[in-house]
Amino acid sequence: MSTVKLIADSGATKAEWCVLQGKKTKTIFTQGISPYFFNTRQITEILQKELLPSLKGIKINEVYYYGTGCINPNNNRIVRQAIRNSFNEASSIEVTHDVMAAARALFGRDKGVACILGTGSSSCYYNGRRIAVNRPGLGYVLGDEGSGAYLGKKVLQYFLYGTFDEELAGRFSTKYQVDATGILENIYKKPLANRYLASFTPFLSENRGHYMIENIIEDGLNDFFFYHICKFKQSWTSPISFIGGVAHHFRDVVGNLCRQYEFSPGKILKNPMEGLIEFHR
Repeated sequence: MSTVKLIADSGATKAEWCVLQGKKTKTIFTQGISPYFFNTRQITEILQKELLPSLKGIKINEVYYYGTGCINPNNNRIVRQAIRNSFNEASSIEVTHDVMAAARALFGRDKGVACILGTGSSSCYYNGRRIAVNRPGLGYVLGDEGSGAYLGKKVLQYFLYGTFDEELAGRFSTKYQVDATGILENIYKKPLANRYLASFTPFLSENRGHYMIENIIEDGLNDFFFYHICKFKQSWTSPISFIGGVAHHFRDVVGNLCRQYEFSPGKILKNPMEGLIEFHR
């Protein structure tokens, strides 16, 4: 029998799991798993409730988990133990971070600068084997430039400061039906504020063409280029590829910025799973 592999790609909002057995695949979705917000017991409970029922009768031999926050050794241990609790018969468990997922999915065994623009953001230079240079991720409070949380925060600032014109403010109020009190409570008093902030990014997609919306998108993505991509000396000699919903939805702006900075644009993928399947197959 062929080896059965379980590949996981987990962001802060959702996780995609793929069972790989020869040419056959089976996909399962669960909520996102961030070890910044969940401990080992809580992650184990998520796996037991949301993942394992879909894997009945399937013996997993190898697990390859790529997740947000797992570049931190302590976070890595938290997730690894939860996976071991749930797949104690697996002979091999690899837990690594979402940046490695992006690098392997985008470049396979080739070189390039890999960028994540999803709920959060990150970047690295990948030499075809390992991540040779990695930009530090500061999270949604101090960093995550260009991410869904970053752009969503800008949307809320425009709304709460009264910067939106009457038309946009009306569209926002109709769509979300929230006020300043509710917004601030969700951000400062409730868990998973990064997901909450990112939930306002679709407002940008739905109102393309308005100059205020275009300003938010362009400024937010330019911040990512300026603070991250420009810091790699390899950016001017290697392809720049992107992964994540924000990069995919606003790929026209990403492409324009690549041209402005005289970078060589590579791939733009919505998520890494297709590339990861190819890499592990």
